[in-house]
Amino acid sequence: MAVYTHVSAEALGRFLARYDVGELVSAKGIAEGVENSNYLVDTTAGRYILTLYERRVAADDLPFFMALLDHLAAKGLPVPPAIADREGQAIQQLEGRPACLIRFLPGVSLSHPTPAQALAAGEALSMLHKAVADFPLTRPNSMGQSTWQSLYERCGTSLDQIEPGLHHALGVAINDLSWTYDRDRLDRCAIHADLFPDNVLMLDDRVTGLIDFYFACTDIRLYDLAVMHASWAFDATGNEYRSDIADALTAGYQRHYAFSDDDEAGFTDLCVGACIRFTLSRAWDWLNTPADALVTRKDPLAFWRRVRVYDPNLFDLIDWCKE
Repeated sequence: MAVYTHVSAEALGRFLARYDVGELVSAKGIAEGVENSNYLVDTTAGRYILTLYERRVAADDLPFFMALLDHLAAKGLPVPPAIADREGQAIQQLEGRPACLIRFLPGVSLSHPTPAQALAAGEALSMLHKAVADFPLTRPNSMGQSTWQSLYERCGTSLDQIEPGLHHALGVAINDLSWTYDRDRLDRCAIHADLFPDNVLMLDDRVTGLIDFYFACTDIRLYDLAVMHASWAFDATGNEYRSDIADALTAGYQRHYAFSDDDEAGFTDLCVGACIRFTLSRAWDWLNTPADALVTRKDPLAFWRRVRVYDPNLFDLIDWCKE
């Protein structure tokens, strides 16, 4: 979450007047994340999240996201569906941006998950995948493998401003990543695609919220777990690998989805792919975030370092290609 678009108290008051949510008491911008503008809104009736959709979130995709959240909520999952106004509209306009008022969920986002929390989160992801078995809508992965070369080229040699040699290294990695299994044999469904620790809310070892579904799409089911594995099983710098967290995540997930032979064969490549995807998107944000945005930039190298755990031989190839 982040704040790119500033909303005045007057504009927010007029916005809230469309709903049966009481009167505005306070609103505070939320700086974490990089995609949308988010505010924590307190009214005389309770607490809500206001989201203004920016940057990568296209207005045409919002019906998919809203329908997915409604579907999961109806199945009993702890997700935050948008609130409809008195006319039944969930998607609004505010300060020139598509906007939604979203149900607030209790819980604390994680920064240093324990194995017990990772176990619960892995199981929650598997339950999400079970819940979408009858979800009828589809959406392509807007940050899938087919988009990486284009994003890499848009970043260009500016990648070397982040770390000397990164442009060359990422180019080799993108070209080298080979799917050594039959992708068509792996299950596909609606996935979250961004279930980092800060997108899971917990109270003690219980999951109370799965949030921030704005990369949700239709893709390989196990890629969702690969994103979790790459984001949960390392410290923030990407230098320290925590096998206990990794094992707990996969154990929790496999309570409902045991790995097939194809899953076992493809999982490491899926994890490498997740690392490349987030290295690229973070690099783009690092190079292009407005100076005056209330937003916390994320270190692109933190995910690049993770690749050494999943595919140490890749760096020998990178060095060889320099010669």
